[in-house]
Amino acid sequence: MKITVLLFGIVGDLTGESRLEMDLTEGASVGVFKIKFHEKYPILKQYTNYAIAVNEAYALDEVLLKNQDVLAVIPPVSGG
Repeated sequence: MKITVLLFGIVGDLTGESRLEMDLTEGASVGVFKIKFHEKYPILKQYTNYAIAVNEAYALDEVLLKNQDVLAVIPPVSGG
């Protein structure tokens, strides 16, 4: 199945991407996505505290993905 991944903040900076397409096996979870994502971009293994949203709703690792879902990788935000 194909998913679209939107990359924000430092995650986009480190990957050099703001949007990408990924192929995952049917029925993969957010947790499986994270594993595949880290395999593709090993530099991100040091950033484990980002949030994942699936179709604009925050999602835990157990959430199952569907074909054409849109995931957003959202790093922590700080500021003053």
